[in-house]
Amino acid sequence: MSAVPSRRAVVLGAAGAGIAVALPAGRAAGASGAEGGGGGVLAGAPPVLLTEQASRRILVLDPRRRVWDPAVDPSAVRWEFSPLGDPRYADLSPDVSWVYPCEAKVRLHRRRTYVLTTASFGFVAVVEHPTGRRYWGTAIGPGDDLFNPHSAELLPDGNVAVACSTGARVRLYAASQGSQASRYAEAELKGAHALHWDAAREVLWALGDDELVTYGVGGKPARPTLTRLSAVGLPVGTPGKSPGGHDLFPVAGRPGRLWVTTSAAVFQYEQRSGEFVRDFAGYETISRKSVKAVGDDPRTGQVVTTVPESGLGETWWTTTVSVHRPESSYKYVDGGIYKARWWLPR
Repeated sequence: MSAVPSRRAVVLGAAGAGIAVALPAGRAAGASGAEGGGGGVLAGAPPVLLTEQASRRILVLDPRRRVWDPAVDPSAVRWEFSPLGDPRYADLSPDVSWVYPCEAKVRLHRRRTYVLTTASFGFVAVVEHPTGRRYWGTAIGPGDDLFNPHSAELLPDGNVAVACSTGARVRLYAASQGSQASRYAEAELKGAHALHWDAAREVLWALGDDELVTYGVGGKPARPTLTRLSAVGLPVGTPGKSPGGHDLFPVAGRPGRLWVTTSAAVFQYEQRSGEFVRDFAGYETISRKSVKAVGDDPRTGQVVTTVPESGLGETWWTTTVSVHRPESSYKYVDGGIYKARWWLPR
């Protein structure tokens, strides 16, 4: 097995772990226990799904606790996933490919709940919740920094799209054909960072360094095709630099809008007008530089974001999940968080 390349050769934004913690995939943990006084976190907030890169895990955490410290209080963890040591994922070489997990999102498909995850050294999988069973997975050139899968999306036909940032491409895998299906269609997109399937318009949105793109999906599930349909340039950030598109997520409280983060700010994209707007509640605190993830809860209206903080093991890590409207936060003890999202199966 080849040696893991240096982090500096890899992607914008993944996160270095290097901690070989072999944990069983999909271990459910108790969610009861003392409530931690959520501060500004409103009652009824959903659990929090995050990529915890310091321990190379995907976690679902209790929203009632302000501080998460699994070493002291394991019941704060409602569910966790790591492919390390799990025979169901052995063919994906997770010792090499499961480095810097950088995406976690939850989706419903045919009455089952799945977590989509990617890691910067090649790992991509759709994991059934809570069993940890593999719906589909691949390793895109483990250890090859030319690909860096940064996000994924599950389509209604069961196929899976993957955004490869340093590979500058979007791939659509025929995942509907089996857990190890390898056929794919692809399209070029500079800095491909994020994906979202738009069920209303039946298009695949993709966010790159400089533009927000839609793709039409054609062909048959076993032989899919991707066709670029439209593109809009991202708002200019730092003069002379790429806008640096990063996260793309539907605005739960306003259908027809998408959250879009760049290296400089957070916007909402209004599909009807084709404009990037800043008219949403809480803009003054939600929009900052280098926001790695953003999303809102339609029930409470609260928004979660993650932004790197200084003094940690990697410059893109944080131990804080910021909550907005009203302002509050969660803290993960000794963590290396990259993205956090509300647990909202959709």
